[in-house]
Amino acid sequence: MSEQDARWAQAEAHAGFNGLLYTLPALWVNHPNRNALAAFPPVALAAAARSGLSVPRTLITNDLAEAREFVAALPGEVAAYKALGTTHPSDHDDRPQALWTTQVRPGEIDESVGRTAHQFQEWVDKAYEVRLTAVGCQLFAAEIHAGSAASRLDFRADYDSLTYKPCELPKHIARGVHMLMFTFGLRYAALDFLVNPQGRWHLIEVNPNGQWGFVPDLRAPITRALADLLERAHP
Repeated sequence: MSEQDARWAQAEAHAGFNGLLYTLPALWVNHPNRNALAAFPPVALAAAARSGLSVPRTLITNDLAEAREFVAALPGEVAAYKALGTTHPSDHDDRPQALWTTQVRPGEIDESVGRTAHQFQEWVDKAYEVRLTAVGCQLFAAEIHAGSAASRLDFRADYDSLTYKPCELPKHIARGVHMLMFTFGLRYAALDFLVNPQGRWHLIEVNPNGQWGFVPDLRAPITRALADLLERAHP
């Protein structure tokens, strides 16, 4: 087929096949439409704040002056720059690659910010991170302690340096997560928190398709919970 015909055929296949799947009275973990909505950081962070969870101050903009002004007003005049959940094509091939979280200061932001949307977030001085995995009504949480400079900026950058410790959830965090799951109609999600030295939890990301297998002590319990959820007789 020509390129134009191939695009049309792909769109038709997507509408037909996915449309048929979406009609099934099945239990979805999670329904693709609910996943798609929860995966937008602006939507997820706003819903988290309404659910009673603490969210760092966040700006999404392509305006140079706004970006510099926002970062300059933050403690230490430093922000976390994070991709909005997307991947970037590799310099060597077309395979996608993740963009790790980095620190940015006002003077480091230049005119190139105007080319697309950028997310700047208040930098949280963390004692450790928490990966919280929600399966139905069950919540599984583990502290993630960084062992290198790279993993202190973004733990995904150096998994080999990380140590994990299952932890209990504060009651207000559990209530907020349950409310967030209800808001989006999710049955599964992975949420990332930064915990500062004073013990305050800050939600920084909601991933309705997040991994759980990299936390050794929680691998089996989460797998069992997912299996139990999928074995329910009714959706």
